[in-house]
Amino acid sequence: MLPYLQPDSTYKIRIHTFNKTLTQAQKIKKIDALEFLPFNGKVNLKNPEHVFWILEDYGMDPNNVPEEPFDLYFGRWIADGQRELIESYSVKKRHFIGNTSMDACLSFIMANHGRVKPNDIVYDPFVGTGGLLISSAHFGAYVCGTDIDYNTIHGLGKASRKNQKWRGPDENIRANLRQYGLEKYYLDALVSDSSRPVWRKGMLFDAIITDPPYGIREATRRTGSPKESVKSAEGSTENPVFISSSYHLSDIFFDLLKFAAEYLVMGGRLVYWLPIYRPEYTEEIIPRHPCLKLISNCEQMLSSHTSRRLITMEKVKEFKDQDQNSYLDDQYMPYRGHNSFREKYFSGVTKRIAKEEKDNQK
Repeated sequence: MLPYLQPDSTYKIRIHTFNKTLTQAQKIKKIDALEFLPFNGKVNLKNPEHVFWILEDYGMDPNNVPEEPFDLYFGRWIADGQRELIESYSVKKRHFIGNTSMDACLSFIMANHGRVKPNDIVYDPFVGTGGLLISSAHFGAYVCGTDIDYNTIHGLGKASRKNQKWRGPDENIRANLRQYGLEKYYLDALVSDSSRPVWRKGMLFDAIITDPPYGIREATRRTGSPKESVKSAEGSTENPVFISSSYHLSDIFFDLLKFAAEYLVMGGRLVYWLPIYRPEYTEEIIPRHPCLKLISNCEQMLSSHTSRRLITMEKVKEFKDQDQNSYLDDQYMPYRGHNSFREKYFSGVTKRIAKEEKDNQK
């Protein structure tokens, strides 16, 4: 007999709702409706041996909450999660941050999707201030990254914090990992263009976890020729690498998939965010590669018309020379329509502002 069905056991039932608040009376009514369950033990609200939860999901629209939940779950509590990490690794308390530093909660979710474990080697090709490296290092992985922005890698230039004009002398990725006692897991970060890999050929990484730029708060850029950019003056904190801004979103993601197919170990995972214009979204636009299997596709809404999707892929086939340009095939091209994501994003913002101004005038 299961332990929580025995007469000498104690238990209690709790209820939690998503997108709806229940009164105490409503909660008690729902719990009483479970009296048909074959629990032979006694209720103990203070110190029970077993805790059961009712979880009700009322969707994601706070303006249209249904009477009954879309989904209902019931199960026995096994252990708490690690939500305290969200606070202890909060970006607000972090030594070195940038305009697009990843939220701590999302960073740990991405590390979980990447199945990061001790002694893995995790790489971020758009490392920025290293937020995704921190979550992977917390789980015991050795971490490294690259970024095209010279200032960010070297902790130079203007600060992102309010009331701070310039970055301090020890604001860098290494200092961030040192802050959390994770410096021993930090391999290095290089100034490099993700579209032109600097790594030797071979399967090097257990996971690639990254958040490519969308052109909203950070520009989409890759190296160009001297004709495309004027080299900065010596001693300037400007990026000394020749930059071209003509790097389309579709090219970023196709280069990323090709890199992952070539440099991930077998069974290694690629985890990244894909920006989406929701009115035009279909699953067919998700970039694919013959060496990578799509594992999960989760949406995070940014506005009524835009969102980003957390894409997780796993390497299931060894990379061959014939896979070099597989992404050029027609089945990998539907995402090209989202190259104008920046324009579509700001057109929605402009329309919203205009509507708000019109409503205020009434």
